[in-house]
Amino acid sequence: CGECEQAVEAEFDSEYDYGLGKRKGAYLPFTMAHPQRYVIDPRIIGTDDAEKAKAACKFDAVDLDMQEDETSLKVGAIIWATGWRPYNAEKLDSYGYGRIANVITNVEMERLAADTGPTQGRILRPSDGQEAKRVALIQCAGSRDLEHLPYCSRICCLASLKHATYLRAQYPDSEVDIYYIDIRAHDKLESFYKKVKADPQVHFVKSKVASISEGEGSKPVLHGENTLTREIYAKPYDLVVLAVGMEPAGGLPVMNGFTDDYGFVVPHGDDGAIFSAGVASGPLDVSMSVQSATAAALKAIQAARGGATV
Repeated sequence: CGECEQAVEAEFDSEYDYGLGKRKGAYLPFTMAHPQRYVIDPRIIGTDDAEKAKAACKFDAVDLDMQEDETSLKVGAIIWATGWRPYNAEKLDSYGYGRIANVITNVEMERLAADTGPTQGRILRPSDGQEAKRVALIQCAGSRDLEHLPYCSRICCLASLKHATYLRAQYPDSEVDIYYIDIRAHDKLESFYKKVKADPQVHFVKSKVASISEGEGSKPVLHGENTLTREIYAKPYDLVVLAVGMEPAGGLPVMNGFTDDYGFVVPHGDDGAIFSAGVASGPLDVSMSVQSATAAALKAIQAARGGATV
């Protein structure tokens, strides 16, 4: 019901909003959380806020003495649907993420543009809350790079094209520059790429940005060379968005035949009862993840009916 959230005062950085906003010490993890239940941040246990949360609960659902426990299950099949996490942009030292306030990642951009996000859908500069009208989107930030993620993360180009449309719809006078190695818009999404490219206020710059510095007014300044024109540039922007790639969510057991060199799940030897779904198996977009999950569910049902146990 949310009464516990109203009762507590402590606030923490919101993990779901990547630290761009705040949440209470009693909170719903995110809008579509399942189960739809509030949770208590362990950091308020032992404080007055924890007692306030417990007292506010009309259903006696708050147990401040709960401890971790372990449960063993014998099952007919296992599906790893552990998803992905964005590559840590702080490892891209030359891009200044974490040091330059107005350099953010593509997942943070998605939260800024969301109606349920920290700014209620307004795309604003983190440094001062001003409107971001001149924006650079940097492709392959960490992907296709032997020093970071050597593979293509599949979704980054299309996500940035979508982000360009967010900006153009919100600010009709905005200018968006997309810095790219090459654009990968597969299948029917090629038409979406052509639609974005036709916008005279969206510019495609073929270049691997060398570095980002902080200029006057907290504006990030991009430095590099245009591969096509050989122009050496130093361009300031209101906001820079790094299209960071996908990597496995982590927590998977590392063993021969279970994960590949990058940590994604592969078939587990001769055991036919362990499957992967969605991005646990490698970079996929939403539609491909749905197809993968459906296939994994059907395989798991067949394995369980066949009498396998794991």
